[in-house]
Amino acid sequence: MYAVIRTGGKQYRVTPGDVLKIETLNPEGDTAGTTVEFSDVLAVSGEPGTITKPAKAKVTAEVVREGRGDKILVFHLKRKKQYKKLQGHRQDFVEVRIKAIEADGKTYDAK
Repeated sequence: MYAVIRTGGKQYRVTPGDVLKIETLNPEGDTAGTTVEFSDVLAVSGEPGTITKPAKAKVTAEVVREGRGDKILVFHLKRKKQYKKLQGHRQDFVEVRIKAIEADGKTYDAK
């Protein structure tokens, strides 16, 4: 059992019990232990080999923690012009654990 959800401009394939890092949902900060619902469900697979677009579906998740990712260095260089620029970036993230997937009246929970 899995579902494909869209959040933060990206798509994720999730199953109950998965832990994944997504972009920050709430700019003020999400606290650990709060529940989050994803209603933008693109596809659901209830049985092996089948995939459908549900009429009504949602994915429930619990916030595990929030943090910042590893530093990514961005380096700009214009050759022969003595121009160099180094910039660092750390992306904020929220780590969530998928608790349940509800699609068309059926509920799939984490075991």
